[in-house]
Amino acid sequence: MNRTRFTFIVGAALLGMSALTACAGDEEPAAKDDASTSQSAPDESAAEVKLATADVGNLGNVVVDGDGRTLYMFDQDTADPPKSNCDGECATKWPPVIAGSGTPELDGIDASLVGTVTRSDGSEQVTLGGWPLYLFASDTQAGDAKGQAVGGVWWVLAPDGKRISTQPSAAGGGY
Repeated sequence: MNRTRFTFIVGAALLGMSALTACAGDEEPAAKDDASTSQSAPDESAAEVKLATADVGNLGNVVVDGDGRTLYMFDQDTADPPKSNCDGECATKWPPVIAGSGTPELDGIDASLVGTVTRSDGSEQVTLGGWPLYLFASDTQAGDAKGQAVGGVWWVLAPDGKRISTQPSAAGGGY
């Protein structure tokens, strides 16, 4: 009886292993297809960056991205020469505006003020007036400017690349 039970267990284990191997074989091509799809997606998402202007709350005419999200500069960066000093956790809260593969689309922004800077990770970040540009993760929709004056070091930019130091209004949901 022990021998029958042992044979049954070994047989079941082998059957299970062959089923797992067969499933893994079926899934692998799909995973490769997903990977190749993912690799082509960044090319599509690396579509050109758009910089535009919009009136945002009591801040006036500020620089926004193609989705109308407010863009910011960081006082601890430098504009001349351009240098980004926001990495790691900082860049999670303040995602850098990464350059696309071509010339940014501009609406209301002087092209001579737009450039890039190489970040510590090797990526190219868009600059305006030399200042590296960022989004604020807590801004959830176009027109939000919750990052204005955070820590006394984060500021929205005017279309001329200069910081706007107006404090957010209480009614505007600045914080």
